[in-house]
Amino acid sequence: MNTKALLTIALAAMLTMAQAPTDKYLGAGLAVGLAGLGAGVGVGLAGAAAMSALVEKPQERIWYLIFLALAEAIAIYGLLVSFLILFSG
Repeated sequence: MNTKALLTIALAAMLTMAQAPTDKYLGAGLAVGLAGLGAGVGVGLAGAAAMSALVEKPQERIWYLIFLALAEAIAIYGLLVSFLILFSG
């Protein structure tokens, strides 16, 4: 299945569940869980690529850390979205 289609379905499910007052916990859980899954995949791919590139150009190591931090920030965004879902009126 196409990744964009799967992401669209998950986002639609989170937004739908956030509108019903009883299902907001499920929406918040999906937000954190899918963001954590995406961050894990991103850190895994970026970490493997950074280790490969570190062998060739060790002087560029700060850029590799920046790319890892950008992938890690996805999990924090998911946590913020879950707080918005839980504590919005």
